[in-house]
Amino acid sequence: RDVVSMAASAGKVKFCTDLEKSVLVENFEKRGWVRVDHEDAWNFYWSTVHTTRTVFSLETGYRLADDQVINHFPNHYELTRKDLMVKNIKRYRKDLEKEGSPLAERDETGRYVHLDFVPLTFVLPADYNIFVEEFRKNPSSPWIMKPTGKAQGVGIFLVNKLSQIKKWSRDGRGGVPVHVSGKDSYIIQRYLEDPLLIGGKKFDLRLYVLVTSYRPLKAYMYRLGFCRFCTVKYNSSMSEMENMFVHLTNVSIQKHGEEYNDSHGGKWSIHNLKMFLEGTRGKEANDKLWDEIHWSIVHSLKAVQPVMASDRHCFECYGYDIMIDRALKPWLIEVNASPSLTSTTAADRVMKYSLISDIMNIVVPGGDIPDVKWNKVPAKEALGNFDVLYDEELERLGHLSDDSRDGKSRGGAASGRGQAFRDGRKPTTIWK
Repeated sequence: RDVVSMAASAGKVKFCTDLEKSVLVENFEKRGWVRVDHEDAWNFYWSTVHTTRTVFSLETGYRLADDQVINHFPNHYELTRKDLMVKNIKRYRKDLEKEGSPLAERDETGRYVHLDFVPLTFVLPADYNIFVEEFRKNPSSPWIMKPTGKAQGVGIFLVNKLSQIKKWSRDGRGGVPVHVSGKDSYIIQRYLEDPLLIGGKKFDLRLYVLVTSYRPLKAYMYRLGFCRFCTVKYNSSMSEMENMFVHLTNVSIQKHGEEYNDSHGGKWSIHNLKMFLEGTRGKEANDKLWDEIHWSIVHSLKAVQPVMASDRHCFECYGYDIMIDRALKPWLIEVNASPSLTSTTAADRVMKYSLISDIMNIVVPGGDIPDVKWNKVPAKEALGNFDVLYDEELERLGHLSDDSRDGKSRGGAASGRGQAFRDGRKPTTIWK
């Protein structure tokens, strides 16, 4: 590189990325940042999870400097791999129970009152015998099988007979059920038979959550998520069990359906969903639903907090997938470490460009060369379309919002959560 170009880029943020996505590159270049190769001295790296693994591997012995940030935590998979997320949430509930925390309260059936936000899930083959016990309580009810390490609906299918699992086990394992490695293992999850339908169709929510630190936990919720709809009307009959256009909302699957619409891409904004729910179910029911969604996200993050490597060079934007049942109860289905930045429609592109821009304003304040020693408390005007979902540090310092002080803080009594804190501890969340 010649001396002139070196001088021109001096003092500018040097970025690199493994992803040739215009919503990324245009955002970085708009800030006057200079693109470099991953072997050069970089300040900001938007990488794949594979690259992050390499950067933090013991073999490479790579030490990040104070002016370098990267977009994944080293062991993000504790949250983003389906089996590990469930394992961590189960452990979190048990730990709270041991502590005698009111958060771990159970009802007379043994169901967690405050922490029942993940459908009943088992890991196969390890939990097979426990699963069979549960299955036999409601024989022929549907379950959904998913490979733990794949995305975009790959390898997912529904079952309602034990014989189907035995057949899958034999077919996929050369005739005999064997213990498989983590890469090949599956989870089996109780299928939500009564999803909320709009226009007769099943949908889920894709919500974006930015985490800038795990210890202390700092999380932000993006306002501009969306709903993803199936292209075929929902039908719970056994004859439709193999029709993934009825059951799976993944755009990567639905875009191949005959009914797929290119102009809206089978997507609906969160704003539209809120308007619809307020109109059909009322404001109170809609507010309660969102309180519970926020609650489940915060506690999923708290569940992985003890095991997550909270490296100060890292931040991460997760794609949370949430389903809502007919009773307006939200269910956390999975969390994605690399939510898609591919745009299916013009509105989708605008939203994703805005998402990246707002992330940059929070994690690289002022677009200047990063300094990982900063306090990670962004100015209010830098939040854009993000809201503070939870800030453990501000909570500890007693910097509650005005709403929290005058009792308007959602996530308290509004969603039945206020009861959980009568032991004199402060509430676990700051809701905005």
